Amino acid sequence: MSLENCPRCGKLFAKNFRDVCPVCIREIDKEYERCAEYLREFRGAMITELSDQTGVSIRQITKFIREGRISLMDAPNMTYPCESCGTMIRDNNLCDPCRKRLLRDTSDMQHLDAKKQELFREQHRKETGAYQGLERYKNR
Repeated sequence: MSLENCPRCGKLFAKNFRDVCPVCIREIDKEYERCAEYLREFRGAMITELSDQTGVSIRQITKFIREGRISLMDAPNMTYPCESCGTMIRDNNLCDPCRKRLLRDTSDMQHLDAKKQELFREQHRKETGAYQGLERYKNR
């Protein structure tokens, strides 16, 4: 059994399947019920309105969306912030420009790494070539 502090309230608890204590789990479930109830009544609500009217943080509402507990199909105006820049999106974790930038940066890093490896191999070849010539003369 692993003991940890709850990241939400700070209390010590026996960690099981969830990362928060049982008290916070009940509180999160109540927050979800408030959100779901509000969205049943006001389908066109935006995330800021939902947060203001229910008292649930935008971060927690975003978690509900990502966990699939709140469906965006049933809430046509619901969007949540991109994890990188904060632009409001309806799917994935990143907006298209941030995703493209991340892919480009990853590709650039891979090309740079490949160039560094090639330079290293080239230098290693030159060094071992020089030593091979010296070895030939030593054996004479």
